[in-house]
Amino acid sequence: MPKRDLSIIIISFNTREVTVNCLDSLIKHTHGLDYEIIVVDNASQDDSLKRLRELAHEHSQIKVIDAGANLGFGKANNLAAQKAQGEYLLFLNSDTLIFDNAIKISLDNFKKNPEIGV
Repeated sequence: MPKRDLSIIIISFNTREVTVNCLDSLIKHTHGLDYEIIVVDNASQDDSLKRLRELAHEHSQIKVIDAGANLGFGKANNLAAQKAQGEYLLFLNSDTLIFDNAIKISLDNFKKNPEIGV
């Protein structure tokens, strides 16, 4: 199976509105690349999971994982990374807003410079 260009991983824990704003900005301002957004909900109590599922139904690039418990930030990221189909992974905080196709521009710059890495 061919890989996507990028998997964007976001962890949600009782941050419904912040996470929704982040997802809205990603959808509106990310173009020209094959990407998925994987959101792991760490057993939020604020209806985050319900809203995330609604957004996933509206936007095919959003995938939602219900952790079923608060796994913590690290374990939730690892869970998403195991499911990711992207050649590259971007771990993005849920309070981030994206503008001006910054994700594609950043990925293009990353690919052009072999000295960049983690």
